[in-house]
Amino acid sequence: MRSRVMSLTKDLVERCWRAEIDEGRNPALTPMTALEYAELRKRLILESEPDPLWIFAYGSLIWKPIFVPVEHRRATAHGWHRSFCLELQNWRGTRAQPGLMMALDTGGSCNGLVYRVPEADRTMAIHELVDREIAYREDTLSVRWLRVDTKEGAVRALVFYAAPRGVGVVRRLPLQQVAWTLARACGHAGSGAEYLFHTVSKLEENGIHDRNLWQLQGLVATEIANIYPVAMRKED
Repeated sequence: MRSRVMSLTKDLVERCWRAEIDEGRNPALTPMTALEYAELRKRLILESEPDPLWIFAYGSLIWKPIFVPVEHRRATAHGWHRSFCLELQNWRGTRAQPGLMMALDTGGSCNGLVYRVPEADRTMAIHELVDREIAYREDTLSVRWLRVDTKEGAVRALVFYAAPRGVGVVRRLPLQQVAWTLARACGHAGSGAEYLFHTVSKLEENGIHDRNLWQLQGLVATEIANIYPVAMRKED
């Protein structure tokens, strides 16, 4: 099969970059306490046993994992689909120009990767995943276990940000509106365009073609070219 060429290029992504300060946590959300972090980690460790620990990756975990898996497989989560439905006021956005992050929303199906964590790393992996993925008490509502299908059989996998709800959840945005936001949003950790670029690139690298994201990356590329006709040089 002929390989597809993305419209959203590294050059276009670099045009979106700008230096932004970390404006801190969203005051509309509830920060996690040390005790709540400890309780969540303990619960997930207990729920994961005695089976192997599998993690379902559909977004940034595909291109930026925090553990070395002993095995990975292509997997499908039925009844779920990728959706840019989480508003970001920091990280890859600001309060003045919020960004968007992907989550899993109900309906359809989502093809991604499932990683098996080494048994010796089970506790450490869950601790690090919780620390990376969970910032607010409201986030814990979307941490769950999903049955995902692979060619080798179904597995039970841990997933973050499935069916999020509450403050900052914006569902059913038109694709053009999502593109408009991703082309403009940037925070201290990078831009929305960069997030999309890495996600689509890694999915394609693994033989996963998400038609919705493919259309989105084309729309974002057009937006960026219109906003920033000349590349800006990053500061050292």
